[in-house]
Amino acid sequence: MAHPSTRQDIYTRVTTRILAELEKGVRPWIKPWSVEHVIPFMKPYTVFNVEQIEGLPAHFYSQPVNPLPLSDRIEHADRFVKATGAAIHHAGNQAYYAPARDMIQLPPFEAFKDKDSYYSTALHELTHWTRHETRLARDLGRHRFGDEGYAREELVAELGSAFLCADLGITPDIREDHAAYLGHWLTILQHDTRAIFSAAAHAQRAADYLQQLQPPPAEQAA
Repeated sequence: MAHPSTRQDIYTRVTTRILAELEKGVRPWIKPWSVEHVIPFMKPYTVFNVEQIEGLPAHFYSQPVNPLPLSDRIEHADRFVKATGAAIHHAGNQAYYAPARDMIQLPPFEAFKDKDSYYSTALHELTHWTRHETRLARDLGRHRFGDEGYAREELVAELGSAFLCADLGITPDIREDHAAYLGHWLTILQHDTRAIFSAAAHAQRAADYLQQLQPPPAEQAA
């Protein structure tokens, strides 16, 4: 993990690299997990999505075709996530933070295409988690899915994930899907040329907040 004195340089370098990737042009973002199936039917029914129901037996949820081995988990990253104290539920095929319940849902580790994708997604949602009123109370004007406030918060979350991945040594460089995801939201924010810099400042505060929840180095080594 990077020393606090070098963390600012890491975050600056990550932001600069993302901006450089965006200037090259981006491709549509692809979710880093798979558990999805299309089920055709002939007439409408009243149904519930299993991802909306907690506590069902595992066999109710779609299983990955080529599961990621649990042996691929990264111990120090797992410790980082656990130390935040965030409530994280693994199920279904969606990743999101639910503010009303103050909880994070992630697809199972095995459903991700690689271990870095799992941790970058977890850190993305943990960055969202920091916006709760009992933490950083970050309010960027989000009112509904896809509005400008939503876009700004997504920029913060993706930059926060990129910063923390670099700090934890999970991804030595910014992957293309990070830049592409940011590019998707930047199309909404074209009128605000400083949007990414504002988002980077919020993301740094979020990353610092999550770092402060970690035990002292002496306790980590124990």
